[in-house]
Amino acid sequence: MILPIVAYGHPVLKKKAEEVEANYPDLKQFIEDMYETLYASSGVGLASPQLNKSIRIFVVDADPLSKEYPEAKDYKKTFINPEILEYFGDDFEYSEGCLSLPGLYEDVVRKSKIRIRYQDENFDTHEEVIEGIPARIIQHEYDHLEGIVYTEHLSNMKKILLKGKLRDISEGKVVVDYRMTYPNKRRKR
Repeated sequence: MILPIVAYGHPVLKKKAEEVEANYPDLKQFIEDMYETLYASSGVGLASPQLNKSIRIFVVDADPLSKEYPEAKDYKKTFINPEILEYFGDDFEYSEGCLSLPGLYEDVVRKSKIRIRYQDENFDTHEEVIEGIPARIIQHEYDHLEGIVYTEHLSNMKKILLKGKLRDISEGKVVVDYRMTYPNKRRKR
């Protein structure tokens, strides 16, 4: 089922997500819904807080970026209860977007490599070093679990310049081709 994505300004996006237990109700279905929603919105990553569930899960399918970034080829994973243990490598600047901030893209600097520990859909634990564009997507989605939206990585001046656009997004004054929930949308009278 395709679920609505919450827009910037929704309180769930500022909240640190809770750990997930293996007996979480309908977890496998929720993960399937996350992927279906990801594909319907043409994204490469989606975190559960973006679907109004403050739990520590995100999904990544970097394959759409594989023409430009070969390491993205067939890179599809589910991350449950992830913990980034180390950020390292070179600084990597990239114009990031976010399904919760449609139409907004800004340059963000992140590290090129990470070491991460996480559980997969079967709750098997993995620890890996990931680099390149998959590492970047993971850092973005991990931030969502920590209650951080990518605009928080921007300079104060840039945040001031974006204030009106961010307000418009939260009020639903934006054109999208996927389902969204807007925290400050005013009803027409």
